[in-house]
Parts: sequence; structure tokens; C-alpha cells
Amino acid sequence: MAEYILQKTKETQNQTSRKMYVSVPFSRVQAVEEQLKKIFENELNSEGSILVSYKPEILSRLARFLSGHVNRSASIGIAGETASGKSTITLDIIDTIKSFTTEFEIDNAITRVNTDDYYYDRSEMVKAAGSFAEFAKNYDLDVPHALELELMSKHIKELLSGKSVYLPKYDMSGTAKRYDNHTLANPSKIIISEGLFALTEKIKDAFDFKIYVDVKAEVQKERFYVRAAERDLGDSADGIYKNASQKAEIYIRPCKKDADIVLSGEAVRARYKAFLNKLINIVQQENFQNRVIM
Repeated sequence: MAEYILQKTKETQNQTSRKMYVSVPFSRVQAVEEQLKKIFENELNSEGSILVSYKPEILSRLARFLSGHVNRSASIGIAGETASGKSTITLDIIDTIKSFTTEFEIDNAITRVNTDDYYYDRSEMVKAAGSFAEFAKNYDLDVPHALELELMSKHIKELLSGKSVYLPKYDMSGTAKRYDNHTLANPSKIIISEGLFALTEKIKDAFDFKIYVDVKAEVQKERFYVRAAERDLGDSADGIYKNASQKAEIYIRPCKKDADIVLSGEAVRARYKAFLNKLINIVQQENFQNRVIM
């Protein structure tokens, strides 16, 4: 019986291996890497670039995915400070990929796992305090341990392994209520997440590609106060901004060193989509051909 179980385990591992790696000549992977190098360097050296920096080794990893050599889901984590532009960039990435997959009738292209939905449920504390504003005076939401990042990591890894999972949903209206097992998420070709703490210690290893969105302090501050006015934060805006900046210094800015790619949060939005479409063109060239499974 033990031998049978061992044999079945080996068969399963071999099947998984065959699904993850396909017969793509290494020369093709190298060719894709050369294309990527030109695309990244041209963008980096252009005026108004979306790129601040990137680690050269990311090109070989990206080439293996885009060429089809690695035939499994890819996970992308995007982090940055408040008002850096990370949410806008993420939504533009999702929209651009969905446009491509709609045109080519590709199912299950991208799944978003929202970091903010993993804030711990603190609804009882809000009720006891009498209001969210009173609760927030003694409870800091601008720290990674305000979120259940271990659960988020588990969900992302389950999606990458081909499992469907139910994601939580956090009520951002001021109740601090989290609804667990709320939204069904199915495995897809890309799993993408963004948030203040998406690249912190407890979650960063869940991502194949780590992106940090950088922004000048004066631009960020201006954006923050525009948003604060829209949300009627009033006099509390100063305290919220000060706390967010102090906590970012401790928890968020250090994540920049771990990022594979640092994006500018100040580029024209069309530039992000144009750059992504260049990567999508490689996918189109490389993956719409019959592959022989090893």
C-alpha cells in the first residue's frame, strides 16, 4: 500500500511538472529576454518614463513566463504609500489584460485579491467606541499587523496551485466589519494584488513579481489632501497624513528594496497601458502556437 501511495505521489508530481514546464527551446526564451531588455531599457531612458528602476534578473524570469516555458499562473504584488497611484495602475493593468483576453476569447485571465479586504474584523470595537472616528483614535490601521496577511498569502498560493477559494470582503464604510468567505475566486492565469503592505514580510513570498510604486512627497501630499476633502475628513486629515507618513517610513518604504520593478506613480496613465501592451504583444507572438508537452 505504501509503495502504491508513493507511486501515485510521484505520478502526481510528474504531472504537475509537465503542466508547469513545456517544450520551449531555450533559444526562444533567450530571444524573449532580449526583446524585454530592449523594451525595458527604451522605456527607462525615455522622457516621462513609467520606470524608475528594475532588477536585471527580472527579465529572465519574465521571459520564462511570457514565452510559455513556465506554464502556470503568475502572481503580481504591487505596493506603495497612500496616494502613490498603485490602485490606479493596478486597475489599468487589469483593464488592459481583460481587453486583450476578450479579443482572443481567453477565459480566466486575471483575478484580483484586494489587500484591504484582509483587515481584521473590528466591528465590535467600533460599536463599543460609539463611532469609527472614536475607534480610530486608539487603533492604528496604518500598520501591517492590522491585516491578516497570512490568510491572504494562503489564498494566493491556493489560487496559484489551481484551487478556487472564497475571499473575504471588508466594509470600508466605517463599520470595520469583515465578511469571511464572501467572494468566490477561481484560478486564473494572473493573480494580482495591491495595497500598502502587499510587499511586507508575511506576504511578499506569495508573489512571482514584486512591484513598488514610487512618488515624490509633494505629489503624494497634494493627492492625499484632495482625497481627504472628497471624503470630508476635515481637521482630522492632518493627523491621518502624519501617522500614515510615519508608519510608511517604518513599514512601506523599506519594501522598495525588495521590488523587482519600481514604477513612477506620476507618469501619464496611457504610458502604463502602452508599456503593458508591448509585453502582451510578446505573449501573442509566443503563446498562440501549438506546444508539445514534455
